[in-house]
Amino acid sequence: MFVLANILYGLAWILNTVLEIYFWIVIVSAVLSFVRPDPYNPIVRTLRMLTEPVYYRIRRRLPFLMQGGLDFTPLVVLLAVKFLQMVLVKSLFTTALKLGFS
Repeated sequence: MFVLANILYGLAWILNTVLEIYFWIVIVSAVLSFVRPDPYNPIVRTLRMLTEPVYYRIRRRLPFLMQGGLDFTPLVVLLAVKFLQMVLVKSLFTTALKLGFS
């Protein structure tokens, strides 16, 4: 049983790390949108490549997030990431501890 606990703990840790990195990617992307960066810059292109598919899906389902020239989609993504960290990751950690993580 402890092997399953260790696997769950490792999975929770990796998921938490990926979500935390994505959280900061969304923040940097949102801040960069205020300064009009060079669209051919490789860093800007990478940030857009990582965030725009998620933004597109949310904008398609919730079109009211674009209000008066302001885009609230990054805020929704940040809230969703934190929600996943609080619910999913915490549940995985708790389950791993109950199964006997050492």
